[in-house]
Parts: sequence; structure tokens; C-alpha cells
Amino acid sequence: MKEYQTDVASFVLRIALGMMFLAHGFTKLLVLTPEGTAEYFHTLGFPGFFSYIVITFEIGGGALLLLGILTRAVALIAFFQLAIITIVHWANGWSFTNPGGGWEYPAFMSLTAFSLALLDTGRFSVLSDKKYQHSLDH
Repeated sequence: MKEYQTDVASFVLRIALGMMFLAHGFTKLLVLTPEGTAEYFHTLGFPGFFSYIVITFEIGGGALLLLGILTRAVALIAFFQLAIITIVHWANGWSFTNPGGGWEYPAFMSLTAFSLALLDTGRFSVLSDKKYQHSLDH
């Protein structure tokens, strides 16, 4: 694959994942509220304070992805977060429209995040990973 195509693919994945995280983070912050999100997390067996961490990560990580800053690190954290969400929703079945939400959407987004973690940030970013990749390869 040509380098330009890889850069475009990385850019599209970054924007899609960043927008998704911003949308979910701001929904938790402004619509569900941090307290409501904490109560929901508690019903899933997670400590309520995780909601504050997740909200902060989704908004901050989404913004970093949009800018192309720390892309690989944010995408790797997102992969694990979304993998956990996939497991949480597993018993609800395939479709995310099922009661309680199914697992297909978080599984897809988890794999999207993993793919982005494998890619270079690309040239369409504020801070490219390319300058750091050379030191990681040796």
C-alpha cells in the first residue's frame, strides 16, 4: 500500500473514532450526567467513579484523536475499553438495538481502535508518530 493511502486510512479512522468518543463522552457528561453514568456503571458491577475516568477519556481521547496527538496510545486504550464494553454487552446478544445493547457495535469499534493503534498517525495530524517510529523499530 502506498504511504499516502495509509495516511488517508489512518486519518479516516482517527476522525471516525475521535468523533464517536466525543459523542459518547459528551452524552455521558451532558445528557446522562456523570452521576447518572456512575449509577449505570454501578448496575454493571463497576465502581461508580469509573464513569468519571471514562467520561474524561472519551472527551480527552476523542479530542487527541481528532488532532492526531498520541494516536497509538489513545487507540490502544480505546481498544481495551471497547473490548471490556463488548464483554459487558455479550449476554445481550448481537444487535446493539437489543435491550441493554448488544455487542456488535462495541466489538466493531474495538477492532477499529486496534487497527488505528497498528497504523501510523499519518501526515494529516498535529503530531505524527513517524518521528518516533524509527526509535521503536530499532
